[in-house]
Amino acid sequence: MVLWVFGYGSLVWNPGFEVDEKVIGFIKDYRRVFDLACIDHRGTPEHPARTCTLEEKEGAICWGAAYCVRGGPEIEKAAMEYLERRECEYDHKTLVDFYKEGDDSEQPYVTDVIVFTSTPDKISNKYYLGPAPLEEMAGQIATAFGPCGNNRDYLFLLEKAMFDIGHEDDYVIELANEVRKVLLNLSGLLKENKLSSLSPLKMKASPGAIAMDSPLKMKALAGAIAADS
Repeated sequence: MVLWVFGYGSLVWNPGFEVDEKVIGFIKDYRRVFDLACIDHRGTPEHPARTCTLEEKEGAICWGAAYCVRGGPEIEKAAMEYLERRECEYDHKTLVDFYKEGDDSEQPYVTDVIVFTSTPDKISNKYYLGPAPLEEMAGQIATAFGPCGNNRDYLFLLEKAMFDIGHEDDYVIELANEVRKVLLNLSGLLKENKLSSLSPLKMKASPGAIAMDSPLKMKALAGAIAADS
């Protein structure tokens, strides 16, 4: 028996388990959306992060990476146990057909590939946030953080990972650019607040004090620990 897993989020750049083969390709009739809450990696219960899940859409394709694990039941079991801990917000393991990049055949490269998905229902799935306006999602992603790092880093790393495999996702790019706008606005507000807190006497006596260091404490592209969902 051979285990195949399809990654479309952080698994694209960081599978986190030993693999025997990595194949770039896509699955059909699904698209990537940021509709799932993360409360233990990139967010907290009080301020959930937004991470990827898949939404069914006829005719869509979702690019990513398929990973193969060989070596027997024990090795496959260890890989699956790791993935189930890591992907704990996803309540389904769906079997899909996977199509390899550059393969012109109409037949899938591999069938019965496991992909972690979530039920799009807020009642049966407590982690499902559902869709929201782009600006609202960007504000949430720009400010959420958890034990594994900032939510924005998850998005920026996914944007880079899709670029690196040669299949950029327009939705991811649009959301990442909106998050950058939020971060710029936050930077301006922090700078304005810091300036307004200076007394007029200090400003008059020492004009050079206004030349501050970077006011944005949240680094837009800070290094992230990417062992998350």
